[in-house]
Amino acid sequence: MDEEQRHIPTSTTSSGSPSDPAHESPVTGESASPPFGRRVTSYVKTLLFTVLVAFLLKTFVVEAFRIPSGSMENTLLVGDFLLVNKTAYGLKTPRYIPLTNLAISSFTLPAFGTVRRGDVVVFEYPGRHSDAEGNDPTYYIKRCVGIPGDTVVIRSGQVIVDGRDVLPPSHAKSSYAGRARWGDAGPNDDSGPVDGNNFGPTIVPKKGDVIKITPATAMQWKVFVEREHHRLEIGPNGKILVDGIETSSYTVRRNYYFMLGDNRGNSLDSRFWGFVPEDNIVGEALVVYWSWDPEEAVGGVQERVSKIRWPRVGTLIR
Repeated sequence: MDEEQRHIPTSTTSSGSPSDPAHESPVTGESASPPFGRRVTSYVKTLLFTVLVAFLLKTFVVEAFRIPSGSMENTLLVGDFLLVNKTAYGLKTPRYIPLTNLAISSFTLPAFGTVRRGDVVVFEYPGRHSDAEGNDPTYYIKRCVGIPGDTVVIRSGQVIVDGRDVLPPSHAKSSYAGRARWGDAGPNDDSGPVDGNNFGPTIVPKKGDVIKITPATAMQWKVFVEREHHRLEIGPNGKILVDGIETSSYTVRRNYYFMLGDNRGNSLDSRFWGFVPEDNIVGEALVVYWSWDPEEAVGGVQERVSKIRWPRVGTLIR
């Protein structure tokens, strides 16, 4: 029995009193460090957990974006970095396989709120990726001025929604909007140039709306129908065909929104590339968390720090 007890490394007895000093651990006064392999495993687990939490937050809750153009001046400036609330209009599953551009089916859980007129919204460009900036998804930020069912008209630069004037924010930059640009969707598609100062009237499509289509209007709605993943064409007999079936109307599958930049004279928006489907909406812009002038933020550390727009840091987006 005495021979066996010499090989039992103990430091205390069951009552908590010190045991025989001859049998104490070689490291006195502190516990021994865990093996190197165990420490590495612990670090890896912590790192993976942190990455997983960051991925889930970015995918479902909040995401950072940078402002690259002046279309929302002076609400947002080039060089602003902002956070977007992705739960504002419902929790959505990813539209693409992570780290790739492969599109997958997405669905939205029941939402506590919907897009309202005046919201500053981040969304995916509704047209083909190649029409914007290559094959990667392109994200825009604009202000919603028309919700499903609204009638939008612009006369001499004045926006009118359902008969009411919609004034730009008091701080919005005013730029000349006289030049026409080419449209590509909706009732102002590729049938001719679009004058940003004079547009519509057009009704923002709502899910379930029935659009009457004639040979005279078929080309105006062709891009819109194709963006809903259907094919619209005129048959050899002059009849309207949707997915090869003769028809005189088309039923809208989704809700849509009409988006404008606050700097209306220097913004490519729904006037030129059409309505934004609810599926493409990412979330509501929340706050500017960082801002600097990208054209002047060059040189050494001191020069870069001097170009930080400190008053804009923490600005809520309205």
